[in-house]
Amino acid sequence: MVLWAQDCATVRPNLWRRQHVARYKIVTTGPGNTDHSLEMETLSQIGAEIVEVPGNDDDLIKAVADADAIYAKGRPRVTAKVIEAGKKLKVVSLGSVGVDSVDVHAATKLGIPVTNCPDTFIEEVADHAMTLILASWRRLVVQDQMVRKGEWTKARPMLYQFPRLMGMTLGFISFGHVARAVAKRAAPFGFQMLAYDPYIEELVMSGHDVQPVGLDELLERSDIISMHAPGTKDAHHLMKEPHFRKMKKTALFVNTGRGSTVDESAMIKALQEGWIAGAGLDVMETEPVGHNNPLLGMDNVILTAHVASASSRFDIARKRRVGAELSLVLSGKWPRACVNPSVLEKSNLERWQPFSMERGPGN
Repeated sequence: MVLWAQDCATVRPNLWRRQHVARYKIVTTGPGNTDHSLEMETLSQIGAEIVEVPGNDDDLIKAVADADAIYAKGRPRVTAKVIEAGKKLKVVSLGSVGVDSVDVHAATKLGIPVTNCPDTFIEEVADHAMTLILASWRRLVVQDQMVRKGEWTKARPMLYQFPRLMGMTLGFISFGHVARAVAKRAAPFGFQMLAYDPYIEELVMSGHDVQPVGLDELLERSDIISMHAPGTKDAHHLMKEPHFRKMKKTALFVNTGRGSTVDESAMIKALQEGWIAGAGLDVMETEPVGHNNPLLGMDNVILTAHVASASSRFDIARKRRVGAELSLVLSGKWPRACVNPSVLEKSNLERWQPFSMERGPGN
């Protein structure tokens, strides 16, 4: 008994440390003191820890060598080199809808699921898109400036050249969850609505009172075009000079999706030369926008700083969602949402959903 007591006296601190060594290591970027308490609500239950490293490739590559997961925050990009360095990697999770900050192809090749938050802030982005549509159509920013400059009497005549909104045609490029939410908001305004999306069944569009059409027809018929395409390779510069030339000269272009989907130089040319009437943009091809970008000097363009998803609920919801997704995969289960679902069928992860990943509520 004495020997046991002596052993306990010397070994107990080491036992305590072993008991508190994390079972799973999750690597992310940050200053080292970020509050991850919301993510840890679920992750602490499986013995996981979040380790922050400075935001560059070299630091990430070193840190992921023994990591079980990567928590991607948009910057820096999680490259193929980073993913390949993680010999134990089980999952890469993003707290966003867009996944262009992760090399999904590299993760897929290695059988690593990439999760995102496709349904966490749909309503916020839809609200913002609808706000840009209405504000651009009624030239609200210019109207506000006129009042402030003492040009009260000029404001009303300016609007005489623009038709009423009811009966105008709203065209959606890509018809995912956000576009569908915008369609619900737009319907009471009396819009005729069109959509182009080769990946969505036509019945889904018609179910939202939206007519499925080809891209050229959408460009030619729409009075307002709302871009919702993701920042993927397939959608890169989906809107180029020939597309803007097909639009009505009175048409507006709104983008709350990804800046990379638009050839910005072509859009600037379209605005400068009057091929289109104006734009409402929450996203840019290069962010933050450069101080010499011509868009900054255009009074027919409304700009916001990639804030469409922001709200008091946004940060809380997405952080909890990331924690839940990481916890599911590290516990050996399918995530709620996966941008490369083909890896799940080949994995040892347990499928617990009664629906297929392609049709589930989280995708």
